[in-house]
Amino acid sequence: MWSEPAARRRFLRFLAASPLLSGLGGPLELLGQDADDVIASPELALDVMAFEAAARKALPPAHFGYLETGVDDDATLRANREGFARIRLRVRRLVDVGQVDMSVSLFGTAWETPIVLAPVGSQRAFHPEGEIAVARAAGARKHLMMLSTVGTSSVEDVTTARGGPIWYQLYPTDQWPVARALVARAEAAGCPVLALTVDLQGGTNRLTGARAIQRDPRNCAACHGDSLGSISSYLARKPMFAGLDVSKATDTQPFEMNWEYVKRLRELWPRKLLIKGIVTREDAQLAAQSGVDGLVVSNHGGRAEESGRATIESLVEVVDAVKGRLPVLVDGGFRRGTDVFKALALGASAVCIGRPYVWGLAAFGQAGVESVLGILRRELLTVMRQAGTRRIAEIDGSYVVKDGALG
Repeated sequence: MWSEPAARRRFLRFLAASPLLSGLGGPLELLGQDADDVIASPELALDVMAFEAAARKALPPAHFGYLETGVDDDATLRANREGFARIRLRVRRLVDVGQVDMSVSLFGTAWETPIVLAPVGSQRAFHPEGEIAVARAAGARKHLMMLSTVGTSSVEDVTTARGGPIWYQLYPTDQWPVARALVARAEAAGCPVLALTVDLQGGTNRLTGARAIQRDPRNCAACHGDSLGSISSYLARKPMFAGLDVSKATDTQPFEMNWEYVKRLRELWPRKLLIKGIVTREDAQLAAQSGVDGLVVSNHGGRAEESGRATIESLVEVVDAVKGRLPVLVDGGFRRGTDVFKALALGASAVCIGRPYVWGLAAFGQAGVESVLGILRRELLTVMRQAGTRRIAEIDGSYVVKDGALG
């Protein structure tokens, strides 16, 4: 026997496919308050956005605000989503899509899907198991995972929970001995790839997050101590900095970091090195000349600079600049399988998601993360079949057209 909420959602699913509603707006709009229902279990989610409301309900205001914030007026945050709407799909017909292969290869390792879990810090602020639950979900669903330097679990514990190697995202701090120790620890843990984040060098102005703290009635100092105002205290609470002297650290990235710094890191790290945060042709060309092995087009999910520019737009010029010499990953605003398809068509080697899987984590732990990944994979499979593409390698620029252009 269906529960009332489950029955209502099945009815909405039926209405969504009904020709009777064509041209009348979405069924959720027509049915009013049902659109505001919060899912009670992950299997009730129709898309990944359903987990956002569930996360909002589960989290205290400051923690949800930290997750959702952009910078300044959140223009770049919004742009990341709006950019996908300016790209249309050109779909082919009468292609046998009975068998579809969604696998990709990154640095010689095969993955079942091009959907990667991006590094997100402080995950125990969203669920008691934090990165461990995410790693288990990634392992169960066979997804690549990147771990943040400022995560709330160690690289060793996350690797064990994942059941295999993970990629490590590096905040080097402004203290080279600390950076060197972090790199050595990632190497010892078996991480095959190091991703240097470079988009927070100028600092950020995350006003939405700051407003959320003001609205939170709890005493944040009870959990955070003085780490809210001190970088060194903040870092000292993170497992990856255990045993390190961070008393002199004043930022997660040196203001002086430049291409010479990248060269220095390249000499230190013996495995694959990515730069995360490249968004322009010029920097992509310099990166290709610097000896790095790949790029992540990223504006930190709209949390870095207030450029107002979507990463899906930046992706085009970065891919063009490297001319196939380096794999290019991308993150920022991905919520649908069609979003993933568009990025792949524009030359991305893989796509990284952040907020959606953390929404799932916050609401339902490991099960929520797995559900988010399952929904995105299902949607990507659907659009690949709709477009007539049987392998990721078949998805190219012929399948997309930008607004203002003729298909």
